[in-house]
Amino acid sequence: MDFYGYFRSSSSYRCRIAFNLKGVAPRFKQVHLKNGAQHEPDFKALNPQGLLPALVTETGDVLIQSLAILEWLDETYPTPPLLSQNPVTRAQERGFAQVIACEIHPLQNLRVLKYLTGDLGVDEAAKDAWLTRWIREGLEACEGLLAQRREHTEFCYGNAPGLADICLVPQVFSAERFGIAYADLPHISAAYSACQKLAAFDKAAPKNQPDFEA
Repeated sequence: MDFYGYFRSSSSYRCRIAFNLKGVAPRFKQVHLKNGAQHEPDFKALNPQGLLPALVTETGDVLIQSLAILEWLDETYPTPPLLSQNPVTRAQERGFAQVIACEIHPLQNLRVLKYLTGDLGVDEAAKDAWLTRWIREGLEACEGLLAQRREHTEFCYGNAPGLADICLVPQVFSAERFGIAYADLPHISAAYSACQKLAAFDKAAPKNQPDFEA
C-alpha cells in the first residue's frame, strides 16, 4: 500500500494512528501541502480533489477522505476494532468523528485559511479569531457529547481507543498549534491524555514523521 500524506495534515494524522493501531505499515509518500504538491498533475490524477490523504491499496484501488479510509481499514483489518459492537454506540462514535472531520476541520484547512488571508484580504488577527471561533465551538460540542455518555470510560467511547479518539487527537493537536484553550474541557482533556500514553498515537505524531519540519 502507498499512503500519501503530510506530517501536519490532521486527516493524514488520523490515518497514521489507525495504521499503527492495526499494525499496518504502508509506504509513505509525502505530498508537501505548503509547497503546493497537492496541485501537481500526478497527484491530481490520483485524487482529483487535490486533498490529503490518499491511499493506494495493494490491488491498486485509490481511496480518499480519511473517514472512508478508516472504515475500509477497519473492515479489511478487523483487529483491533475501531468501532463498538453496539449499534447505538457505533453511531455515536461516527457522529463524534463527523463533528470533527466534517464540521471543525474543514474550517481550519490550509486552503480555507489561504483564501481568507489572500482572496478576502483578512488580516492575521481576524484569521486567528476565525480559528478560535470554530475550533473552540467544535471542541465544546465534542465535550458535550462525551458528557452525555451512559458510562464515562478512559477513552471517548470505551476502554480502548477507537474512531472518536483517532479524530480527537489530531484536532486537539491543531487547537494547541493555534493557541486555542481546551484545558477547561475535562472529558476532552482526559481522553486526549489517555491516548497520548499509547505508542500508536505517539508514533503517529507530526514530530515523529519522516517529513517533519519545525
